[in-house]
Amino acid sequence: MTDDTHDPARRSWVDSANRLGCDFPIQNLPLGVFVPPGDNRARVGVAIGDAVLDASAWLPGETLNAFCALPAGQRADLRKEWVRALEAGAAPRPLFAQTDCRMLLPTAVGDYTDFYASIHHATNVGKLFRPDNPLLPNYKHVPIAYHGRASSLVVSGTPVRRPNGQLAEGKFGPTRELDYEVEVGLLLGPGNDLGSPIAVADARQHIAGVCLVNDWSARDVQRWEYQPLGPFLAKNFGTSVSPWVVTAEALAPFWASAPPHDVPVLPYLQESPSGALDISVEVWLRTPAMADAVRMSHGQFKEMYWTPGQMIAHHTSNGCRLRPGDLIASGTVSGPGKENRGCLLELTSRGTDPVPLPDGETRTYLQDGDEVTLTAHCERPGFARIGFGSCSGVVLPAIGLG
Repeated sequence: MTDDTHDPARRSWVDSANRLGCDFPIQNLPLGVFVPPGDNRARVGVAIGDAVLDASAWLPGETLNAFCALPAGQRADLRKEWVRALEAGAAPRPLFAQTDCRMLLPTAVGDYTDFYASIHHATNVGKLFRPDNPLLPNYKHVPIAYHGRASSLVVSGTPVRRPNGQLAEGKFGPTRELDYEVEVGLLLGPGNDLGSPIAVADARQHIAGVCLVNDWSARDVQRWEYQPLGPFLAKNFGTSVSPWVVTAEALAPFWASAPPHDVPVLPYLQESPSGALDISVEVWLRTPAMADAVRMSHGQFKEMYWTPGQMIAHHTSNGCRLRPGDLIASGTVSGPGKENRGCLLELTSRGTDPVPLPDGETRTYLQDGDEVTLTAHCERPGFARIGFGSCSGVVLPAIGLG
C-alpha cells in the first residue's frame, strides 16, 4: 500500500536529495551498514541524497538482520519516522558523506539461494546448447534454483579474484570464460518455522528489501561440472551485493503485472495479477584502457517468468526454513532483444560473437582489470524515481597453484 511517504512533492532539508535523477530522494531512504570516517564501529544508516544518516538510535547493531526480522507494519512505521526526520522543515541532523564511509554487507546472510527466473535467459542459454529444445520440460512448471555459497558474498567495490577450476578432462587452471550476471536480490524477513510453508499470498510480507546482485560465473568450469547436480565451483567463488537495500515499503508503488503463463501452474504458485516488481536494470563495463564505462545491456525485472512471491512460496513449499537476512537472487535478468541480455554468455553467443567496445577493444568474456557495474531504478508516473545505487567489482588475476 502506498501512503504519504510516497508523495512525489515531498522535499528534504538535504539539498542533494532534491536533485533531479537522484537515486536516494526522501521517497526512497534505503538502508545499509556503514563505518563512518574516524571510527571503526559499524552501524545502520539511511541513505539520503549523497549523504548518510546514522540510524543506530532506531536500529542498534551492526547488520540489518534485526530490521528484516520485524513485521512489515513495524518496518513501515520506522520508515515514516525517517521521513519525518529528513523532510523539509525538520531540524537538521548530523550526516556523513557517502564517499567518506566504508560500506559493509547489509545483512549477515545465513543462506543464499539463486533462482533461474527469467524465461528469456533460460531460452537464450538453452538455444546455445540445445537449439532444437532450449527450454527443459520442467521450466514452466517449477521455479529452478541452486543453493549458493553465503561465505563468498562480498559487498560492492570488493575486487573479485579470477578462479581456478577444472576446465575439461585432465585440465585445471584459471577460467578463460569469466562472466557476470545482473540479478535482483531479495533480503528476507521475518521468515518461517521449519516445516511451515509461506503461502504465495503472504510472501510479500517476507520481503524486507531489495538489492542488486552480480553472480560472477566461470562458464567453462560450469560447463564441465554442472551435470548431474548443477553449479558448484563455477559459481561459489564470489557474488557481489550492493550496499544499499531499498525497503519493500519504498517499492510499494512499483508492483506491476507479471507476464502471463501459457502453462497452468499448481495452486500453491498461483500469484496475484500484480506480482511483479517494475525495476529497470543495467550492466556497465569499463576496461583498464577505457576512461568511461559503456552500457552492455538493460533489462526489466517485471518480465521475469517467476515472481518474487512464487520464488518464496516454492522455496518454502517443502517446509524449508527462511530466516531474517537470508538472500534470494533472481537469476540473470534478460529480455527478448540482444540489448536486453544480462550476461556475456548470452550477449556473445557463447563467445562466438565478440562485443565491440568504443575504444576498439572487444570482449567475449571478462579480462583481468575489467570493472563491471550494475545499476537499477524504478519509475512510474505520479511517483518519484528511486534508485538502487550500484554494485561493482574489478577482476583480479588468478592465483597460481604451482
